[in-house]
Amino acid sequence: MSRNTEDLYRILERIDGKGYKSYKEIAGRYQGDKLILFIDHVQGDPFAAPSKVRCRVSQQQAELPLSLFENRVRKIALADFLARQIRSAIKASVKGTRGSGRSGLVFVDAGGQEVLERTAVVLTPEWVEVRLEVGLPGSGRSILGQQAIEMLCHELPAVVEQGLFWHNLPQEAGRCFVECVENQEHIREQLSDLGLIAFVADGSILPRKSGISDLPLALSTTVSFRAPQSMRVTMDLLHPKPGTNGPNGQLTGMGIPSGVTLIVGGGYHGKSTLLQALERCVYPHIPGDGREYVITCRDAVNICAEDGRRVEQVDISPFINNLPFSQNTSHFSSEKASGSTSQAANLMEALEMGATTLLIDEDTSATNFMVRDARMQALVHKSCEPITPFVDRVHELYVQHGVSSVLVMGGCGDYFDSADRVVMMNEYIPEDVTLRAYQITIEIPSRRINEVGSPFRVNMKRIPDADSYNAKRGKRDVKIDIPVIDTIRFGMTDIDLRALVQLVDVSQTQAIAHALHLVRRQFMDNRQGLRELLEFLDMHLDEHGLSCLSLYGDGEQHPGNLARPRKYEIAAALNRHLTIKFRIHPTA
Repeated sequence: MSRNTEDLYRILERIDGKGYKSYKEIAGRYQGDKLILFIDHVQGDPFAAPSKVRCRVSQQQAELPLSLFENRVRKIALADFLARQIRSAIKASVKGTRGSGRSGLVFVDAGGQEVLERTAVVLTPEWVEVRLEVGLPGSGRSILGQQAIEMLCHELPAVVEQGLFWHNLPQEAGRCFVECVENQEHIREQLSDLGLIAFVADGSILPRKSGISDLPLALSTTVSFRAPQSMRVTMDLLHPKPGTNGPNGQLTGMGIPSGVTLIVGGGYHGKSTLLQALERCVYPHIPGDGREYVITCRDAVNICAEDGRRVEQVDISPFINNLPFSQNTSHFSSEKASGSTSQAANLMEALEMGATTLLIDEDTSATNFMVRDARMQALVHKSCEPITPFVDRVHELYVQHGVSSVLVMGGCGDYFDSADRVVMMNEYIPEDVTLRAYQITIEIPSRRINEVGSPFRVNMKRIPDADSYNAKRGKRDVKIDIPVIDTIRFGMTDIDLRALVQLVDVSQTQAIAHALHLVRRQFMDNRQGLRELLEFLDMHLDEHGLSCLSLYGDGEQHPGNLARPRKYEIAAALNRHLTIKFRIHPTA
């Protein structure tokens, strides 16, 4: 049935003052002068999750330049930019709280410092659409119809006109935003050919405002990044960056080569700050973040100890073997793993998924996993020590398997023998001290003995059992909640994601939860390994869009609060599910 905004106006007047459930009558499609309003889902009461609303505008009205979303990278960037403009327009045009519970709320899922593929704004050559959450106004259990008219018929059109119509937008800022993101991805594509795993541009601002803020520290209170001459590289840009030279512009900075790189230095001199920037910059960042030209290869994964996590059928034998009571570490399982076994499992699970770079900070690592010095080796014979420390495997991982490592080390010089590059942070400025570190290995030999017994194997293939987990809760077949960014309430089970530091947005957590359900429901056949399943999921999302994760089921009606996660974080979530079962592929 075709309806227009005048029909919506009349319905809201008629149900004004009635019981809140009468709002169900407004569900549907409404044609306005400048937009189409879709009210897809109506909340049951003012305290329930907000209603789901979409506003669609034709490109004839919006006049967004097609060149700004002509490829995938530019489309993601422009959609991200528009979501941020909608957020600003909501603050400017929406009155806010009106009545009980969530009444008066209007929310769009716009991002933080990272630019992610999202469902909040959808762009096609024909139209642009923003997905919103709206708290329909009510007083107790009674409808506030006049206030709903104000929200739906006046405020939302004003928000859309301010946030999606090109003539109302800061056009130069929009172009710069898109070009900045495209530059970042262009640099990322150059890394491998240059033998690099990461790039940190001169002038970057790495320190954050505080421990609980991801905003950059003011330049007046810190220093900008400056590459050591021996590690300086030049990157070509697709679009000029202010202050650069050349036909398309070029950018200089520190290239971190593949291999084993140590980041050393005194406490509070920026070691962990640099590593944290590398962790976060597997994603592009917004202009002005300070890290927008810090670029890390896509397959870099943080590895830490996670004392107490559940581990299921993971081959940790390259690091831990010959446990007491003949416990099998090639198919290791534990309901409550120790620091060393959890870190070994985290590392092996990352390699199972195809990680090419490991990012490790000694502060978040198990000491006995990282190193066993000469004195301890002399006291505790290898026959009594099941752990082969990472220091004895890190060089082998790169030489034999092409897996690079970046390690923050402030208290263990034994890694100098394995390092290809040593970078010392001195008041947040890096110095290349590789030659000096090599000299020290000659002047002060480690005296420790390499404890590797057998070659490192990277052939783990685990097949998840689709019947071992589900999202059922009570009478509902699917019940998923995301109370905070690092917790998924999946059916009856809570999944703890606190160790996943590269999970940067609660909307990614939302998407991970939905992905676990979709993979189980559609793709698991008890034959494919976890990596195969999640690579297939990636292709599925590339083809059908992130919207296909929606639990609403038809691609049109879905929440606009999903952001694209990496396969590594999806796998990590499944690995941490408290009932998941795997079997080992017989050829692994």
